[in-house]
This record gives sequence, C-alpha cells and structure tokens, in this order.
Amino acid sequence: MKVASIVEGDGEVAALPILLRRLGEWRTPESFVQPLPPIRIRRDRFLNRDAEFNRHMQLASEKCAEEGWILVVLDADDDCPAELGADILARAQVCAPHRRISVVLANREYEAWFIAAAQSLHGQRGFNFDPTDGIDPETPRDAKGWIKARMAGRAYGETTDQPAFSARMDLQAAYEGSRSFRKLCSEWDSQVEKA
Repeated sequence: MKVASIVEGDGEVAALPILLRRLGEWRTPESFVQPLPPIRIRRDRFLNRDAEFNRHMQLASEKCAEEGWILVVLDADDDCPAELGADILARAQVCAPHRRISVVLANREYEAWFIAAAQSLHGQRGFNFDPTDGIDPETPRDAKGWIKARMAGRAYGETTDQPAFSARMDLQAAYEGSRSFRKLCSEWDSQVEKA
C-alpha cells in the first residue's frame, strides 16, 4: 500500500517517511506499506484557498493510486485538532471521494511528539533532557523552542534534527505521552488493516 502524505514543513518532508516506516515495523510488521515522498504545502494557502487545497488533494490521490491512502499531517498550532481535523477531512473527502484519507494534527507541533519521547532522545544530537522538567508534551505553544532551548552548543535544525529524532524517538513513550501521536497510530492501524 502506498501512502501519499501532505505536510507543511521541510523538516516533515524528510522526517515523516522515516516515522511512518518505523510505525510500520512497530504496529504492522506483517504488512508492506510504502511511504511516498511527502507533498509540501503552505498551511495557510492549503487551508484557505480552495484551488490550492483541491490541487494538492488531487496530486496526493494520483500518487497513492487506487489501493493507496492519503495522510494529511499538519501542526494544529492554536486550533483544536479534533475540530480542524474533522473540517479538513470533510473537505478532502469531497475532493477525493474514491480514496482513503486520514487527517492527523500534531498538537501543537510535530516536535510535541519528540517532547513526549524526550527521555529517549537525551544525549542525541546535543539534546539534553531533565526528567524533572515535568511537561505535558502538547502544552507548549512553541514546541520547537522547547527543543531548541535544550540543545547543548548547537541550534535545532528542522531539516536535519526532525528526521534524526524521528529515527530515534521511543515510539511507545510518544504513544503514551501524546494524544495526537496516538491518533496517528490509530489511523495507521485502521488504514493498514483495510489494505
């Protein structure tokens, strides 16, 4: 099964396929799932311009083919993930009624999933985690900033660190600590089971 994903950042273009391959090994090792290179969009234009939305959904539909699956992964930012996700899904189903579609909004940013698995990333690429920080992974408005503040002697780079952290994070810890990551896992399980 091919997965055509739509993402909003350059970091996610590199990171999401890594994360999806790992999800496959962890959740459904008996199934072959092929994450395709993601389609990068500009969030505001994608959400607020019907022509942009339709164009990208049609492209994803063509890429994943008949038996494939379209996965939209965006940052929720200040929006309610459940409400915005339902709205995007309804619009997407009108554009591509013949495809299976899932929408997952990282609450608040993709990096929140790293915060949920922060202990497993301690010492990786200069990241320092103090277990006494005691933070709800989906609370910080600026999850990227939270990660950046804990990088020793170097800056956090989305295009380099997102893929590296996606390859190393403890998926079970992310699952336990992040409701939006559990949503991603639930959508994965559901869609792969249907294949």
